[in-house]
Amino acid sequence: MTRIDGGRRFAALACLAMAASLGASGCSGGSAHEVDPSRARDALVTALDAWKRGEDSKSIPAMTIQDLDWQRGAKLEGYEILGEGQSKGANLSVQVKLKIAAAPGKKAVEKPVYYLVGTSPSVTVFRDTLRR
Repeated sequence: MTRIDGGRRFAALACLAMAASLGASGCSGGSAHEVDPSRARDALVTALDAWKRGEDSKSIPAMTIQDLDWQRGAKLEGYEILGEGQSKGANLSVQVKLKIAAAPGKKAVEKPVYYLVGTSPSVTVFRDTLRR
C-alpha cells in the first residue's frame, strides 16, 4: 500500500466526492444537461429580488444560491442584468451590475459581477468568483 501525504489525500478525497456527486446528479453518458436560458434568467431574478428584499440566501428552498457578499450580510440596493447571458453547457453565464449599500453616510458601491445559473438537475445560482 502506498502512503499518501495529507494534501494529496485531501485532493484525492475531493476528486472522489466530486465524481460521486456528478454520477448521482442524474446526468447520463457523462454529459451535463443543457441549460434552459429562460428558466435560468427567471431564477437569477428571483434570487436577486430576494436579496434586495433583505431575505437570507437560503430562503428559497427550490434553489441553491451562493454569493459571498449576500452571505456576509451585504445589503443589495439594486441590480441591472446586462444582456441575455451566454449558454455554457449546463450553465448560463450572466453579467449583472450590483448596487451594494455602503456604510451610513457613504455612497453605495456599484460593481459588475457574473453569475453562473444552472437549471438541471436542480436550480443553482452561483457568483462566478473567477470572473470579474
